[in-house]
Amino acid sequence: MRPEILFPLFAPLTSLKGVGARIAGLLEKAAGPKVVDLLWLLPREVIDRSREPAIADAPPDRIATITGHVDKHEAPPDRKRPYRVLLRDETAFLTLVFFHADKRYIAQILPEGARVTVSGRIELYSGRKQMVHPDHIVPAERKAEIPAVEPVYPLTAGLTGKSVQKAVAQALERAPDPPDWLDPAYKARQGWPGWREALLAAHAPSAEGALSPLAPARQRLAYDELLANQLALAIMRRKAKRQGGRAIDGDKRLRRKALAALPFELTASQIEALREIGADMAAPRRMLRLLQGDVGSGKTVVALMAMLNAVECGGQAALMAPTEILARQHFETIAPLAEAAGVRAAVLTGRDKGKGRAAILEALARGEIDLIVGTHALFQEDVVFADLMLAVVDEQHRFGVHQRLNLAAKGKGVDMLVMTATPIPRTLMMSAYGDLDGSRLTDKPPGRKPVKTVVIAAPRLEEVIEGVGRQIAQGAKVYWVCPLVEESETSDMAAAEARYAELRRRFGEEATALVHGRMKGTQKDAAMARFAEGPASILVATTVIEVGVNVPEATVMVIEHAERFGLAQLHQLRGRIGRGEKPSTCILLRAEQMTETARERLKTLVETEDGFVIAEKDLELRGAGEILGVRQSGLPAFRLADIALHGELMKAAHDDSRLILERDPELESDRGGALRTLLYLFERDAAIATLRSG
Repeated sequence: MRPEILFPLFAPLTSLKGVGARIAGLLEKAAGPKVVDLLWLLPREVIDRSREPAIADAPPDRIATITGHVDKHEAPPDRKRPYRVLLRDETAFLTLVFFHADKRYIAQILPEGARVTVSGRIELYSGRKQMVHPDHIVPAERKAEIPAVEPVYPLTAGLTGKSVQKAVAQALERAPDPPDWLDPAYKARQGWPGWREALLAAHAPSAEGALSPLAPARQRLAYDELLANQLALAIMRRKAKRQGGRAIDGDKRLRRKALAALPFELTASQIEALREIGADMAAPRRMLRLLQGDVGSGKTVVALMAMLNAVECGGQAALMAPTEILARQHFETIAPLAEAAGVRAAVLTGRDKGKGRAAILEALARGEIDLIVGTHALFQEDVVFADLMLAVVDEQHRFGVHQRLNLAAKGKGVDMLVMTATPIPRTLMMSAYGDLDGSRLTDKPPGRKPVKTVVIAAPRLEEVIEGVGRQIAQGAKVYWVCPLVEESETSDMAAAEARYAELRRRFGEEATALVHGRMKGTQKDAAMARFAEGPASILVATTVIEVGVNVPEATVMVIEHAERFGLAQLHQLRGRIGRGEKPSTCILLRAEQMTETARERLKTLVETEDGFVIAEKDLELRGAGEILGVRQSGLPAFRLADIALHGELMKAAHDDSRLILERDPELESDRGGALRTLLYLFERDAAIATLRSG
């Protein structure tokens, strides 16, 4: 059960004074539905109201706090014109301006002859100083009520700064002072305040510096969030590992045959990854391992060797990919090697229907298929295995964690290998995949040629098209990537359809193909096949070709508006070429005007082909929110932590959570009890349920 001291924080927003259904709805958009969400809505800037000049000395376009006498009211003849109140001090007059004013209310707060203090932005209008809708108006004797430094919160349409401040102030009053969950030595070394003190300080910044994510109060709160995330992942991971697996350690007979059929030797990092995977599979616990490898680093072969290990022990293995194209490509790599080893392999995608599908399902249930490759179709209820020992999931970030578990549930203590071609920076790796061990493939496979990357300004487009024509004449295949499907009024981007029409006019119908995200699967496959096997030499595409398309003859890639793509995405796209014997070139067409960040991205791409270097640089340039597109990646969205800036804190939280569970696996010590409160505070209740169920 959630500890009682947190009850007030988990009440609905309407439990706050002055927050009715309408305001609660707006606050929910800005922060979330519960009082606790307001605690995580930190100010994004501060307004300094400490300057108190005389009216004559108040500079325009600056915030000022002015004290003076109300001289007179100038009521307009109608509501269309503003209501004016003249304020004077010993030096000059200031006009206070109100639109759509309620006369009675203004007369009440600004009675003629009264001495008042107002605070707001000074403007010049027809040479006269004015203040439109002052932020604060109080009798002069209550001047102290106007904050010298005022926090500014992120707002949503219809929400005023005042209403957010009032709601946040009430939420802060409800914040308890719980026993500290931090390691005392680490907290002292960092010079951090206690939790409640940090919260109050973060919401009352005394100057710009206090808004920095590296200010002590904000660092402390970010660390709490990261620790809750890492501890929850570590608890879940421990549970998954304790659900006994099976010792899978084959006699290598099938693996030897498959290796003998390979046209090349394994790379050093493939051998190392197989050693790590082999040790995990041989242990009596379930394997949970992530295999990261750049595009074309040979992940499929590593996965096949792991799958053959399971078959040697009398079991079955499944490989699941996010798209049909990718699933069929894995199958094309695996099938000849499986055949050489005398192993029965099949492929199952959404396209398989009727008798064909029924036959595959029967053979799978009877154990007559050893290896199956497929898409989401493998999750379906009627897919039954005789004895599934290993599940391999490719491009994990396209699937949710629950889908990963659904596949594992089709066997007993199934070992799990997750693969990704998106190199993930170490800190992101911890936040997203803290429940997995990691292996990395860092070598390029033998025979892969480096790709020459050049940046060319858009006005030289004609030269690029002519160059592409020369390459096609010599038998090359060319990818031409555009960022949008069709011209939209708001965008001047070269759209795939317009570019396709232009290139088709130049090179003919036969030589050009088009593929984009709005086409049906069958249309996409047909266009891809025309490019891969058939007459087409140019494939005009949106980013749907980013993952897993393999055409060794493709040696040229043109990416239009390259400055609009993320670094990791550009790197993924570039990985489609350089797969054959011939040298390859990637041309990045850029706009004439670019931001500094875009310039930096393209420069990184020209300088390196190392996906891990690129991933770290991408994190630094774009922040964690953009990498992998957090929305669909299953990455946690942090409210207080910024992984790009708090990488060191993430590592510390990762190590601390491991140590905590080694010393106090059930969180029963004093610190353990405080850590349970932390998990509830950040709504990691599932981890606590796991603790309770053992």
